[in-house]
Amino acid sequence: MTPYADLDRPPLSARALTRALVVPGGLWTRFDVREETGSTNADAGDAGRREEPEGLVVIAESQSAGRGRRDRQWTSPPRAGLTLSVLLRPGSPDPERGWPVAPPGSYGWLPLLAGVALREAVTRVAGVEAALKWPNDLLVGDRKCAGILAEVAGDAIVIGIGLNVSTREDELPPTSGAAATSLRVAGAESTDRDPLLRALLRGFARWYEGWREAGGDAEMCGLTAEYRRACATIGRRVRVLLPSGGELTGEATTVDGDGQLVIRTEDGAEHRVSAGDVLHVR
Repeated sequence: MTPYADLDRPPLSARALTRALVVPGGLWTRFDVREETGSTNADAGDAGRREEPEGLVVIAESQSAGRGRRDRQWTSPPRAGLTLSVLLRPGSPDPERGWPVAPPGSYGWLPLLAGVALREAVTRVAGVEAALKWPNDLLVGDRKCAGILAEVAGDAIVIGIGLNVSTREDELPPTSGAAATSLRVAGAESTDRDPLLRALLRGFARWYEGWREAGGDAEMCGLTAEYRRACATIGRRVRVLLPSGGELTGEATTVDGDGQLVIRTEDGAEHRVSAGDVLHVR
């Protein structure tokens, strides 16, 4: 008898992922696949504060207290999506790899880096055209298919990713911004989570390794150019809700070298935004 009820949603295997992705000299060091947890970001953060090495990947088949920006809840049926967090230590040098310390001012690029890797995996494996909305969403059309959340855990950084894969239309959660979608709803060629996850983590490792080798210089490693190419926010009229409670409305002209969104308001002034909720204005 199968240990899971939905044959369209098989479980992920920590053993298979370890065999494929934990390799000598590679970024990934350990896979922790949990049937259920409160929050993978909280789990990875706890590990970071316990001095777990860089390269831990925590994956949950079901998450009961997942959250996005501003503590919004992130929900998904069991095994219908990819819910994972990775533990990074960009502030620690790695002499064996020749990686210098990445300055804290460059850490804002890490969620953007995750977005680039996620978009590449979705496009290549699922055959779905996707774009990035600054700073933390993956869009298919104008609908949100994934969210990314970066958090500090002691001297480590945790990057959480939630991607709707086989979620049906009637299972999609309500949202306060762009309507939600999934790869299945978008007509994906494949909704097999295993190859999607492998492609995501291989792409993430490739971009992260280049970024570390460049000392956190996103332009030098090609990340800035790739993010700008993939970002649907650039060139759009936007309304940005700022953490301070204020807001800006104008044209998003670019993402600068620090990963900040540049907004040109109607008076011609340019404003650089490092955090905020972005609404694409039609």
